[in-house]
Order: sequence, then structure tokens, then C-alpha cells
Amino acid sequence: MRVHFILTISLLAASLSACQQQTQAATASDDGAAVAATGPSDSELLAQGEYLVRISGCNDCHTPGYLDHGGDVPTAQWLTGNVLGFTGPWGTTYPANLRLKVADMDDAAWLKYTAELHTRPIMPDFNVRAMKEQDRLAIFRFIKSLGAAGEPAPAYLPPGQQPPPPYMELKLPPAPPPGAAAAAPAAG
Repeated sequence: MRVHFILTISLLAASLSACQQQTQAATASDDGAAVAATGPSDSELLAQGEYLVRISGCNDCHTPGYLDHGGDVPTAQWLTGNVLGFTGPWGTTYPANLRLKVADMDDAAWLKYTAELHTRPIMPDFNVRAMKEQDRLAIFRFIKSLGAAGEPAPAYLPPGQQPPPPYMELKLPPAPPPGAAAAAPAAG
């Protein structure tokens, strides 16, 4: 009986030791998960945001002269909006001054705004909505780091109002006359 008692205590001690090791391993992995869940550092987010702004075309419209200078515009001048209008059947739109737009926003407000973004042409709002939340946050943090600067972009003009220069006019091709056969696409 005494051997059985000692064997039972030994098995119990081994089980407790295994449980303790599993608990320690789980705690360590939980701590690692908590560190991973916090995401990138502020400097990593800023770098990611600058990269995304640069490659995703934000500057193409929202930074005056960016395309004219082949992207060689000082970062301090980025995203201040543009007086170049884009006019078409929707009216005339102007690229917003994003630095002023984010000035009074916090992370949550920006994430909500960009998740629900619906604008007039030519802004590809569908691309912004399709971005991962971390990418949208990185863009926000980068824009915010630049600080408020510049003036608000001109206000939207409804269809039929002639915009002042400079503007780009985007026209739809004329509709085919009634009964005209649709042209077959060229083989290529």
C-alpha cells in the first residue's frame, strides 16, 4: 500500500510539473501575442504611411506640381490640396487638402471616415475602403505628422458650372446613334 501511495504522489507531482510548464509556456506565448497585437511602432507606422502615400498615387492629385516634377517635391509640400479641378458629368471636384482634413481627427475618426469614404470622381475611394485598417492608420499618422498647412481646396462645382482654370475636362465618348451596331473590339 505504501508503494502505491508513493507512486501516486510521484505521478501527481509529475502531472503538476507538466501543468506548470504548460502554463508558463502559454503565458509566454500570450505575452508574445500581446506584443504582436500592439502592432508596429510609431516610427514604423510613419515610414509605412509615407511609403503608401508615395506609391498609391495620393500625391498625384493632392500635391500641387507632383506630377509636373516627376515626384520631386519636398515632403513638406505634400498633400496640401490642389486648385487643379477635374470636371466631367458629375461637376468639378478638387483634391482636398488632406493635412487640413486630418487636423482635428483622431485615429478612430479617420478609420471610420476612410472605411465609409464615398466621394465624387476622380478620387478612387474604393481603393481606400479596400485598404487594411493598419494601412489606413499608417497613412493617417503620416499625414498628421506633416502638420496642418496650406489652404482648403476650392469647393465642388455642380454640373453645368464652368470651373476657373486650371482644370482637366473628362468627357465620355458620344453614345452611338440608335440602331448602330456596336463596333467589334480590335483583335490584338
